[in-house]
Amino acid sequence: MTQRMIEINSPYFIPEEQLKSAEPLARLFPGDQPIALEIGCGTGHFVAELATANPGTNYIAIDIYNKGCYKTCKKIEAQGLENVLVMRIEARYLLTHYIEKQSLAAVYINCPDPWPKKRHRSRRLVNESFMELLLHYLEPEGDFYFSTDFTDYAEQVGGMLPNARGYQNCLGTPWVNHLPNYPISKYMQRFLDRGQPIYFMHYRKLGNVSLSELSQPEILCGFRSRWGRAGNE
Repeated sequence: MTQRMIEINSPYFIPEEQLKSAEPLARLFPGDQPIALEIGCGTGHFVAELATANPGTNYIAIDIYNKGCYKTCKKIEAQGLENVLVMRIEARYLLTHYIEKQSLAAVYINCPDPWPKKRHRSRRLVNESFMELLLHYLEPEGDFYFSTDFTDYAEQVGGMLPNARGYQNCLGTPWVNHLPNYPISKYMQRFLDRGQPIYFMHYRKLGNVSLSELSQPEILCGFRSRWGRAGNE
């Protein structure tokens, strides 16, 4: 069944047509501040709480789902937040087409689709090639946060990140089940209420990474729009 598209008229929503004419994207915000990206904003609970607590940072919240973007915009409008913009776009496409190199202070990915079937795990967003791609767009010493409710995904990413070049672990362990001052979305809370853990990871890009030594992975246009959810609320 085809999902009905909801028209989004919010001033906080940026369609791709507007992105094409913006140079650079940072100018879409009213203030010149550090920029952070949330990949898979769901219905906006996490980014709204984060933006409220950090008014000195501008946030780009993206999702591939029209309904989630609509609800996120409504939440941002209701709270009067001026430091959040919402886009319906795939993460790798956004990075390679519209984000300036070394311009992101932080990237957040919370409970993305775990693709639990073994034959589908190559579709998981966070892998070696994605982390190398991200090195191009995180600023020196920029932060990467990842959380998942799926144990196998935590084990995969927790085992991969220590070997990913250009990053250092900020926690001292592969993951933690509680990250102080980190917003808990409604989706996360549902799992916590059932006694199921959330796995949090926090890595930081090293300050001496040379982009000239990195290869940029091939990007498949529209990859994520064909497969599953981008993230959760």
